[in-house]
Amino acid sequence: MSNFGSRLVNSIKEKGKKMEGEMSFFEHLEALRWHLIRSVVVILLLAIFSFAYYDTLFNGVIMAPTKSDFWTYRMMCKMGEFFHSLMSVIDPKDFCFQNKAVHLINTELAGQFNLQFNSSIMLGMILGIPYILFEVWRFIRPALHDKERKAASGFVFYSSSLFIMGVMFGYYIITPLSVRFFVGYKISDSIENLFSIDSFISSETWLTLLTGLVFQLPILVYVLSSLGILTPKFMRDKRRYAVIIVLLLAALITPSPDALTMMVVAMPLYVLFEFSIFVSALVHRRKAKKSDELMVM
Repeated sequence: MSNFGSRLVNSIKEKGKKMEGEMSFFEHLEALRWHLIRSVVVILLLAIFSFAYYDTLFNGVIMAPTKSDFWTYRMMCKMGEFFHSLMSVIDPKDFCFQNKAVHLINTELAGQFNLQFNSSIMLGMILGIPYILFEVWRFIRPALHDKERKAASGFVFYSSSLFIMGVMFGYYIITPLSVRFFVGYKISDSIENLFSIDSFISSETWLTLLTGLVFQLPILVYVLSSLGILTPKFMRDKRRYAVIIVLLLAALITPSPDALTMMVVAMPLYVLFEFSIFVSALVHRRKAKKSDELMVM
């Protein structure tokens, strides 16, 4: 009888532990649900703000790369004048936008309304990325140890900063260079370039969004180095391959066959790779120092 009682007590304890684990799992799901809800609410609020002030955003931000007085085109003109002063063979007009008109058309009945609605949602997502990263940090923070928490305390700041830098790089460099090339590209004078507004905005959005994600490379390297998957030695040994990959990416990103334009895109990407090596080396030194401290103990 006593054996039966002890078995019953043990089975109840095991069931209690199992239920506690299940409750813990469901509590994590509940926490994740609220993180997602808060992120969606922030995105919707930013989307509503973008929708309300869409005229200003459309003319001052979205369509700005199509105007000849855009910051990038003015800097390119100055760059052309600088190179012309060094080498008179270079024509400074080749660097300028030369007031080429960009003709955008709408071919659907509800096209302009759908355009405003969809691009407002996309603007809300882009503007809400820092808050989304903050919610991601709040979700994973309780699972980290104190030392890991301190080491990753700047995750939101650094990841958001890199994303914003990538978006700015895509908006001020890649998008205007693409516009400049495609507006002036013709295979025949009998064909007029009339671009769909949906095509233009989707291209602009994806170019800026993808470069924002590409600029997360140091964060990815930090995580992989912390897990021991990536080492600075490996990255240094593969540097020559990285140069080739960066040049290929620059050639794919920039449709212009101009070598100078390709280098304008390639240089920041290569600097990003070198910075990632520095991040990996920093993590490697920190892990080596921690290992030495454990050996002393």
